[in-house]
Amino acid sequence: MELIYSLNEIDSISQKISNKLENKVVTFKGPMGSGKTTMIKSICRQLGFDDNVSSPTFSIVNSYENSSNDMIFHLDLYRIEKIEELMDIGIEEYLDSGNWCFIEWPEIIDRLLNFKHTQIELSILNNFKRRIKIK
Repeated sequence: MELIYSLNEIDSISQKISNKLENKVVTFKGPMGSGKTTMIKSICRQLGFDDNVSSPTFSIVNSYENSSNDMIFHLDLYRIEKIEELMDIGIEEYLDSGNWCFIEWPEIIDRLLNFKHTQIELSILNNFKRRIKIK
């Protein structure tokens, strides 16, 4: 699926995406400023998570819980230089937890993603429009 949207359409786009998510592990690829965190925030709202969703750039992992005690793990791997850093924090436990895992900058763990997952690619078309591809 491929969609082109403006930022004021993000909630309707994230609704379409959240309705089609078949896998609990979802990776978000795209250049800096393409809207990865903004899309994750909106998808979290669509899934019933009202926590203050923010980028875990410095903490690496943020966890969010809804009123049903369901969990989302939001990982930002931008600052990770070696996969061993992720092994030390238990990346495999997050991936195998059965909970939602939304992962920004997942390229460093491509070899660990040898199972069904959803890949979302975002790109900037101009100041007002973004493209999203879902695989």
